[in-house]
Amino acid sequence: MLIKRFEEMQMWQDARTLTKHVYHVSSVGKFSKDYGLRDQIQRASVSVMSNIAEGYERDNNKEFIKYLGYSKGSVGEVRSLLYVALDNEYITELEFNELFEQCVFISQQLSNFEKYLRKSTR
Repeated sequence: MLIKRFEEMQMWQDARTLTKHVYHVSSVGKFSKDYGLRDQIQRASVSVMSNIAEGYERDNNKEFIKYLGYSKGSVGEVRSLLYVALDNEYITELEFNELFEQCVFISQQLSNFEKYLRKSTR
């Protein structure tokens, strides 16, 4: 299947869902009042999907690989910040686990796609 738009990519769709969930959990209760953490986790989640989109639009596999790396770094940042939210009881253990698993899955997708692109550019 030929991908014609970044919106068709499953990893971008999953990153969009992650961002929606991050915004949801960070906009209620004590989490919403911790402006620094709230803003940082929201920016990091947006960065995951934005870097996939930006890399795709570069029309160059080498550039795309670089942006997938940025995206992978941002999803790691989201995972790390989730621990801060959990430790401060801003989110429940269930919310943490769901978001954490989303992050891990997206990270795997990014790694797999990066490997695919590296093989196809040889």
